[in-house]
Amino acid sequence: MSKRYAIISDIHANIEALEAVIRDAEAMHVDTFVCLGDVVGYNASPSECIRRIRKLGCKVVKGNHDHYCSHPDVDLDDFQPNAASVIEWTRRNISDDDTEWLHNLPLSLKFMGFTLVHSTLDSPGHFRYAFSKEDALDSFLSQGTRVCFHGHTHVPCIFRRRPGGETCHDIDKLIAADGRLDPGNYFINVGSVGQPRDGDPRACYVIFDVHSLNDLEIQFRRVDYDVEAAISHIQEAGLPDRLVQRLYTGL
Repeated sequence: MSKRYAIISDIHANIEALEAVIRDAEAMHVDTFVCLGDVVGYNASPSECIRRIRKLGCKVVKGNHDHYCSHPDVDLDDFQPNAASVIEWTRRNISDDDTEWLHNLPLSLKFMGFTLVHSTLDSPGHFRYAFSKEDALDSFLSQGTRVCFHGHTHVPCIFRRRPGGETCHDIDKLIAADGRLDPGNYFINVGSVGQPRDGDPRACYVIFDVHSLNDLEIQFRRVDYDVEAAISHIQEAGLPDRLVQRLYTGL
């Protein structure tokens, strides 16, 4: 019997985008939601997004913003100033229960025969970015399942390692396109719900259809949402103007 999963990531405290994605996924008759982390950060509705994700009862892995927002004593020297300022704001504006929930999220999971991680599998707690074939190879060598879904870059894409491949030359970096998965292993970035950075400001997520172990299909979904409401929350909270522009442009 086939199963249909909604794979979401990088919500970043954008409750309007999250609710729109949930509505779209439910209309697509999804069986199960899965979240690849960064529930908080950048936008101004962190508690609302935590509550909504918890209500879904889905599997969730920890993103870097989830980590730093739930570790108030850890310095933010490695963060861009805008990101750091929102993390500090989030720390002050979520409850102790929210903080504990974020703190206890796992860094990676194997679930129903595929793998979930926010960044890379070789060192998930270092939150490295996977932009290149070299970055993807490091994860493939640690993967252990045919398919792994990740986020972190906010840019949807597909890395495919050809059967038997052991080097970067055996990896293809593909555009984010719908269809059945050819033979090989996959490291798939599902894009961002709450702050896309690929030039398309609509919320992005993936529907993953498991027809059988050897018959897998993905669909990248783009969803319009109430951007003005999300921006109003940012402005009311006094968060950086750059975050407003990113929601308009998707960059």
